[in-house]
Amino acid sequence: MPGLRPGLLAKEGVLMDARKILLKAGDGRAVKIQVSTAASWPKLRSRLSRLAQTWADAQNFAGNAGTLLQIPDGKGAVAEVILGSNPEDDGFRLARLYGKLPPGTYRFGEAKSETPEYAELAWCLEAYGFDRYKTGPKKFPSLVCSPHTDYGNVARLANATYLVRDLINTPSNDFGPDELEAAARKIAAQYKAKFSVVKGEDLKRGFPMVYAVGKASPRQPRLIDFTWGAVRAPRVTLVGKGVCFDTGGLDIKPASGMALMKKDMGGAANVLGLAQMIMDAKLPVRLRVLIPAVENSIAGNAFRPGDILKSRKGLTVEIGNTDAEGRLVLGDALALADEETPDLLIDMATLTGSARVALGPDLPPFYTNDEILAGDVTRHSQTQKDPLWRMPFWDPYCSLFESPVADLNNSADTSFAGSITAALFLKRFVENAKSYLHLDIYGWTPTAKPGFPKGGEAQGIRTLFSLISERYKK
Repeated sequence: MPGLRPGLLAKEGVLMDARKILLKAGDGRAVKIQVSTAASWPKLRSRLSRLAQTWADAQNFAGNAGTLLQIPDGKGAVAEVILGSNPEDDGFRLARLYGKLPPGTYRFGEAKSETPEYAELAWCLEAYGFDRYKTGPKKFPSLVCSPHTDYGNVARLANATYLVRDLINTPSNDFGPDELEAAARKIAAQYKAKFSVVKGEDLKRGFPMVYAVGKASPRQPRLIDFTWGAVRAPRVTLVGKGVCFDTGGLDIKPASGMALMKKDMGGAANVLGLAQMIMDAKLPVRLRVLIPAVENSIAGNAFRPGDILKSRKGLTVEIGNTDAEGRLVLGDALALADEETPDLLIDMATLTGSARVALGPDLPPFYTNDEILAGDVTRHSQTQKDPLWRMPFWDPYCSLFESPVADLNNSADTSFAGSITAALFLKRFVENAKSYLHLDIYGWTPTAKPGFPKGGEAQGIRTLFSLISERYKK
């Protein structure tokens, strides 16, 4: 990733490319993979050679879910593979078995029914490894894409996920606002987007809350802004929280709360992944990406509890807690986005622990008052196997962050409904957008699952890409 500091990328060419894992066409020597259930195994077994049947019996293979049979040829190499599954298993549930295969090239059957749903995408996502700081890179077998699958789209989705995971997984000593800007600049340059940045003292005039949150860090805060697409096309604006590390500020986090704070720029990472997909697919939209990039650090000039900040929108905000900084930087960015009345305004942020208490790490909540948009998000979430769950903008809770000395407080006076009150706070900065959607993501997989290794994670972007592709068709 040219432009990033050398420390960020321990090795040249470290970024994965799904097109090296998922092959568009094979040479005829790819090893065939078949999927079997316990019920279908006897019929499948009867079609195997007598030698293969004997081998399967010796391995006690019966097609049970989670089992793998590698049938050797006469020279000891793998000639055929059979995956044991349940009838309802899709490619994601089978993904972990892919990693157990030896290096080589594989393929599923020719018929559409012989390739499990999402098999190619799941294969690519399971292949991911963040190994730039290790000496032995992970090797993974390649898969020939089924002729019934949209190869370009699968590669696009996988590469966007790789980008998101890489950005989140990179430790904060090698990834601050400078590097986040460089990553955004590289993506913008690749697709010839118009790029600009406001940073440091220049933020005071237009983005005072971004400046206040980031000024204590030696790494200058900034507002990253790039646009792409035809000027008269429908306006889609993405805003991502880019807090590259969050100490909590003067309301400092305990060690346990700070351990994963390199991922507090997960909203920005996901927005960049989504933007990359939109531009790569040449969707007919006017795309704008806004990322407030800061570190919430501790120093003599750090903003304090009790301070009152003026926002870009003109609203004044009393600081009830310096650890509720994400909504501050997003407030300024959302106000800027809202000024040009976008057709669709989306923000993504690792915003609250309350969202995890309510829904856990794998099911991010989304908020919108647009009923049609809410239904579309839910529908695309289900079809894309990219879970999201609607939560309400419950206006009566606005009273929880009222302030006696300012227009609002950045922290509610209760621990109840934390994700909702944070969402309502952000909504105060959006008035003109035709449709507004807020996602409170976690950006991290705490326990590895098939297709989803432990670490930084893309959440919601397959859903949003599918939705935007449908809503603004070519």
